[in-house]
Amino acid sequence: MAGKLFVVGFGPGSVDHMTKRAREAIAESDVIVGYKTYVDLVKDLIHGKEVICTGMTEEVGRAQEAIKQAERGKKVAVISSGDAGLYGMAGLVYEVLIEKGWKKETGVGVEIIPGISAIHSCAALLGAPIMHDACTISLSDHLTPWHMIAKRIEAAAAADFVIALYNPKSGRRTQQIVEAQRILLTYRSPNTPVGLVKSAYRERQHVVITNLGDMLQHEIGMLTTVIIGNSSTFVHDGLMITPRGYERKYTLSSAVQPLKPHERLRPEAEPWALANVRTLAEEAYEKVTSPKKMERLEVAVSPGVANKTLTPQQMTNIARIVGERGTIVYTPDHYLKVTMETERPDEVIASFLAAGLTVAPVGDVLVMKACDFCDGEKKDAIPYAEQLYKQFGGTSLPKELRLGFNGCGMACYGAVNEDIGVVYRKGAFDLFLGGKTVGRNAHPGQLVAEGIHPDDIVATIARIIEQYKEEGYANERFHKFFERKREVGGFVYGQTMKVESAACGE
Repeated sequence: MAGKLFVVGFGPGSVDHMTKRAREAIAESDVIVGYKTYVDLVKDLIHGKEVICTGMTEEVGRAQEAIKQAERGKKVAVISSGDAGLYGMAGLVYEVLIEKGWKKETGVGVEIIPGISAIHSCAALLGAPIMHDACTISLSDHLTPWHMIAKRIEAAAAADFVIALYNPKSGRRTQQIVEAQRILLTYRSPNTPVGLVKSAYRERQHVVITNLGDMLQHEIGMLTTVIIGNSSTFVHDGLMITPRGYERKYTLSSAVQPLKPHERLRPEAEPWALANVRTLAEEAYEKVTSPKKMERLEVAVSPGVANKTLTPQQMTNIARIVGERGTIVYTPDHYLKVTMETERPDEVIASFLAAGLTVAPVGDVLVMKACDFCDGEKKDAIPYAEQLYKQFGGTSLPKELRLGFNGCGMACYGAVNEDIGVVYRKGAFDLFLGGKTVGRNAHPGQLVAEGIHPDDIVATIARIIEQYKEEGYANERFHKFFERKREVGGFVYGQTMKVESAACGE
């Protein structure tokens, strides 16, 4: 049976403002995937369905899990408040599908179901503030560099757009709304009307009409949408109204208009209209297309699998390649996390490789964490570590998976505490599964096998990784996956073996 993906925007949250098609899609679905808050908003509509819900910043995992479920033949609803195509999940679902080689004709079916976005639901509560040209700008710089957001605020302010600010403030992001106000005040009067709407059409709905100069004196948070009027917006009787421009042609208080219907579209009746549209369009196109596209590059850089020593020349090269605007962060997993914006990511990676460095992806991938093999003195297991890294390093998985690899029974680099722990001892390998390195309930992995022949270790690890990749839930830690499945790669959860004491030199 062919599966299907519904990407559903259900509006502000009230069932009264949810479209009939949105309700039908949710009812038709076998699986509901969404952010926890959104799932709670539609809880009355999803009784008896499989629900997969995750927290903030886990959108990619939700998209991946929804696609996986649809590929297994299920009907899946990926839900977002507002409109799925405006800061919702629609674009991300398509991006993840495209990365998997999806085509409309042969892939799972996708239906995007629109909903009422915050700019429209909040505007209705304020009056009619977006009657003229308007735009939406998100102040969240988690995915978009702040300098681009600031440039967009400035452009919209200068062009006299009505502006709806999404994600204006959170517990950690407090300065963005302050900086936005500063930019806006360089182009607009402090008396410009501003509407603040929190939780439109939900239980804790709160509406405030203030002005640009005073807006920061009021409570603004992640659930607030800020609508800033243009130069003609005014407030009347507690309502925020932006004129469309009818007063330029019409007498609003008269039943008889000065221009007859056939006269109203003549050029002489519109002296402000633009005659040479093509010239301006070409100029605008040139401005839009001339900037070069910058990409955000995040990679793990290290001197090698077993090598833990960076030469002074390599450190100099890393600093030169990353530059003043990039960041270099040392991690406890024995690599440097490099973050930078670049027009040519392939050339950057090639530069790292040319400097004799190892480069790998970061995020929800397999991370190889090997010891230094006593500075290479215990080198027998190094080829197997390098083979595992070459075959599996950077593999995309439901959640970051750490593969610890130690070259002797002392396991002094703590492989036994990782998700998968491989320890070389007496010419063979011991295998530990399901370790947890952090938290009050941190624990080592379960010893599931001793004496695995070196020729078999890669195939053994491959079975475990493949099962986790195919059957793990999005954002599910490996130790939880092992506990849930009860058997992974042929190894049974809870069947413990006695761990022999190790002496240095094994």
